[in-house]
Amino acid sequence: MNNSVTIKTHKLNKHFGPVHAVRELDLEVKEGSRFGFLGPNGAGKTTTVRILSGLMKQSSGTATVCGLPLDQKRNKIKEITGLLPETPGLYSKLSAVEFLEFIGALNGKNGSQLMHRIDSLLELLGLESRQDDLIESYSSGMKQKVLIASTLLHNPKLVFLDEPTSRLDPSASMVVKELIQVLADETATTFFICTHQTSFAEDVCDGIGIIIDGSLVIQGTLEGITTATNARNLEEAYLRIVGSKVDREALLKWR
Repeated sequence: MNNSVTIKTHKLNKHFGPVHAVRELDLEVKEGSRFGFLGPNGAGKTTTVRILSGLMKQSSGTATVCGLPLDQKRNKIKEITGLLPETPGLYSKLSAVEFLEFIGALNGKNGSQLMHRIDSLLELLGLESRQDDLIESYSSGMKQKVLIASTLLHNPKLVFLDEPTSRLDPSASMVVKELIQVLADETATTFFICTHQTSFAEDVCDGIGIIIDGSLVIQGTLEGITTATNARNLEEAYLRIVGSKVDREALLKWR
């Protein structure tokens, strides 16, 4: 990882009527990093991603993404970044190759260059032996691999992953973890990963930010955050920051 900055925001805000979804967000993500954006459901993670990926306009504040000003270059940012939303769609009656050809066409790609990229990604993801089978026959982990391939198809500089393991079983989640690590090492792509799973972030990410009620409350390395909170691991640090506690006495009374 170098010292270049892929994402930098300054006092970024987003309002939905009376709801303040993102509050005065000052965020910095280094190029080539695997940045974990943690927070409870409804904390503002997905809204932040939609703004930074160019899909949604902020209410106020500024940001640069891959060196481009968000306000002036929103369409260009869409071209050079990839986004895998939490609930993506797949055409299950297509094969992996057909689906990726379709996604390539939507991005203005075709011909031998596109097919070479598809072949390379499917081989990297270990799907080459099943690439002509219908997606409906795939396991959940294999489907997630296809979706990640579609996100990487145009060779983006920055990839946003929104809860990439939320619908997966433990074995499929492990596949995705290993995949992100390999891709980050081999392609020097920056990954911005929204999750509420501290174990996933601890295994995969080299930078962490925690957002609560739209506000970034801490950002740093895993070691820095655990040290600052006097915690043994990220889960303990997260719970101390978020303030979640289990009332054991209440549970015992209920039982």
